[in-house]
Amino acid sequence: MKKIGIVGGLGPEATIGYYKEIITAFNNESDSLNYPEIIIYSVNMSEFLDLMNAKKYDGAISYLVDKIEALRNAGAEFAALSANTPHIFFDRLKEKSEIPLISIVEATCAEALKRGLRRAGLFGTGCTMNASFYHDVFYRKGIEVITPDKEDKELINKIVFKELELGIFKDESRELLVGIIDKMVKQQHIDSIILGCTEFPFILTQNIYAGIPVLNTTRIHVREIVNFCLS
Repeated sequence: MKKIGIVGGLGPEATIGYYKEIITAFNNESDSLNYPEIIIYSVNMSEFLDLMNAKKYDGAISYLVDKIEALRNAGAEFAALSANTPHIFFDRLKEKSEIPLISIVEATCAEALKRGLRRAGLFGTGCTMNASFYHDVFYRKGIEVITPDKEDKELINKIVFKELELGIFKDESRELLVGIIDKMVKQQHIDSIILGCTEFPFILTQNIYAGIPVLNTTRIHVREIVNFCLS
């Protein structure tokens, strides 16, 4: 098995989720205790967000490259970012990394294609929803990515940073999110919803909402990580 490297801390809840999902995947494979070696670099989320908010993107890229290199030096044979938003820089990170990187966006796109989906809604941080990195990857495979309207984007971003990233999961927030999905189904005719923030699976726990399937990016990403680990 290849040693797994994870850039975590973006945020902490999702990092814990990745670890549990990877271990669960190996539990499902056999009854043995033959788990892979996992090296996690939990970064300072505030420091990364400060660089993003100041639009110091070269600095943000350097920050992440340093963490990937630290994982490599610690023995990781490949790495993954346990968050969607940093994938805005994925192509540049891949160019600079000396070990392979597993993309959450490419893995999710492959899953959408496998399911025959053609018009996916996207939830995420404001940065993720307003950026083009999901749209670009999916478009190349003939899949449209649809984002909520401006007010709903602001509400979703607030829920992410004021609640989910802090480990707070409220029933009323879940109802608001499901209401947005329902509205997007009716008004924008989406056929699926991408949980483009790795904290969303903690609050949107079902496989279907408003009659459409959920693309749980954490679970999809972990499956790709496990496959690469075993390849």
